[in-house]
Amino acid sequence: MTQALTTKLKITSWEENPYREFDDGRKFTRADITLGEPGDELSGASEMLLYYRADGTSSYVSLMHLTGRFHGRSGSLVLQGHGTYDGTTARGEFVVVPGSGTDELAGVTGTAESVSTHADYPFMPLTLRYAVT
Repeated sequence: MTQALTTKLKITSWEENPYREFDDGRKFTRADITLGEPGDELSGASEMLLYYRADGTSSYVSLMHLTGRFHGRSGSLVLQGHGTYDGTTARGEFVVVPGSGTDELAGVTGTAESVSTHADYPFMPLTLRYAVT
């Protein structure tokens, strides 16, 4: 049975550094992000590689590790994702990495999505649709 978990993960740190920059403003960056605080039902970390166009819009790929309680099940999972930022809205699509579920989430499969604007900060809305077999 597929379940849907909708949450807002608090972005507690965002460390982003360029590793390749061009004269016209384009650049590649790497971001390390911490999600959640002690006591939160879900917490985690994400690593992203981003490409910024000269106009400030971007595309990214990411891996996100989430730990906590998912509808009463304790464990962790890894989401592999990609997304875009159009200057106003960040959109991401993710898939649960096969074999990444631990503890009561062993065998988890699923997808997730996140859509956020600056008004959501410091939170990242996330909807996870998953099943544990």
